[in-house]
Amino acid sequence: MLGVVTATDPAAAVGVVPQTKPKSGQPVRTAAFFDLDKTVIAKSSTLAFSKPFYDQGLINRRTVLKSAYAQFLFLMSGADHDQMDRMRNYITNMCAGWDVEQIKSIVGETLHEIVDPLVFAEAANLIADHKLCGRDVVVVSASGEEIVGPIAKGLGATHAMATRMVVEDGKYTGEVAYYCFGEGKVQAIHELAAREGYALEHCYAYSDSITDLPMLEAVGHPTVVNPDRALRKEAVARGWQVLAFSRPVPLRDRLPAAPSSAAVATTVAVGLTAVLAGALTYSLLRRFAF
Repeated sequence: MLGVVTATDPAAAVGVVPQTKPKSGQPVRTAAFFDLDKTVIAKSSTLAFSKPFYDQGLINRRTVLKSAYAQFLFLMSGADHDQMDRMRNYITNMCAGWDVEQIKSIVGETLHEIVDPLVFAEAANLIADHKLCGRDVVVVSASGEEIVGPIAKGLGATHAMATRMVVEDGKYTGEVAYYCFGEGKVQAIHELAAREGYALEHCYAYSDSITDLPMLEAVGHPTVVNPDRALRKEAVARGWQVLAFSRPVPLRDRLPAAPSSAAVATTVAVGLTAVLAGALTYSLLRRFAF
């Protein structure tokens, strides 16, 4: 029976190994795809920015209170497709007219204060292990690119894929140019894989939500992290590994992180050639920020 692994050494739990080599002798290019909220960080990234958005006059006190409640519900149960669609529509209407540069400035000024304490130590270790094994790291999130991009950079990720809003005259129109959610994530992953030459059958993916089932199915090594009830059921049925991350620590204390003992041992065994690289704010976070 499949059990939950509390991953003090996530690499050992999921079997992270260096890049494999085909008959040609050249290493196969691979990547590890990470959802963000509740997978890498302990909260919804977008909801986490409700206070600075309030301080800048973008949202009111009532919205801040709704944000706190939405964050609680998100942490307890997550959100299904219908809930995400409703929240997306609500948030697109709300952020219409917001100045793009103002949002970027708010995120840039408050990123470390807000996000650093939320990063799971286990996720930071896992990211470091994948990089040590010569694998690209890609953050894939339904939140807005203005938030996802800086967070991914802080994590040391190679690429970030996120939702893009339509912008005219420097302001959001309230329309979505690209929604990085569900099948949209899979589309982005396939496009990136084609561009970078990733062999998806050798790639890894991590998520907490049933809405990311298509992303997990797209790779050869899917793993669920802190899963909602529906995703846990799928993982058990399919025999997928289940990890429990529970130790958020300040990012500056973890990155660059030292590789885990499992990754070091594997790398030494394979040889140095294997090491190639050494209801509003919930939508606001899920729809706008991620």
